[in-house]
Amino acid sequence: MLKGIPNILSPQLLKVLCEMGHSDRIVIADGNFPAESMGKNAIVIRCDGHGVPELLDAILQVFPLDTYVEKPVSLMEVMKGDNAKTPIWDTYKEIIAKHDERGADTVGTIERFAFYEEAKKAYAIIATSEKAIYANVMLQKGVI
Repeated sequence: MLKGIPNILSPQLLKVLCEMGHSDRIVIADGNFPAESMGKNAIVIRCDGHGVPELLDAILQVFPLDTYVEKPVSLMEVMKGDNAKTPIWDTYKEIIAKHDERGADTVGTIERFAFYEEAKKAYAIIATSEKAIYANVMLQKGVI
């Protein structure tokens, strides 16, 4: 056990977060995201039984967001014609504001298929059991 480290951050996840360098990206994926096929060239970490918000909150306690890019947090855009609601995005913005003074200004969106292409280049993908749709979030690491 370590002091000050959220219990939800497993040793494997902590190792990956520590290994990542400036500008590396990590995806926290919802339960519908094809983590294994997108993560063929990445480290895939299973966090079954957990949702994205609690992992996002824990990760941002130890993970600096990139200050050299305008939008170090990326969300998957809702497809045109899909009437999906994304209230979880407001939750993400509240969590981010707790850990980064830029708050919601750090958050951008990426078209669904472009998000998949960017996810293929991520350092790691965290597979969760999140049930909310369009709940995928990509973080770009900064420096401390």
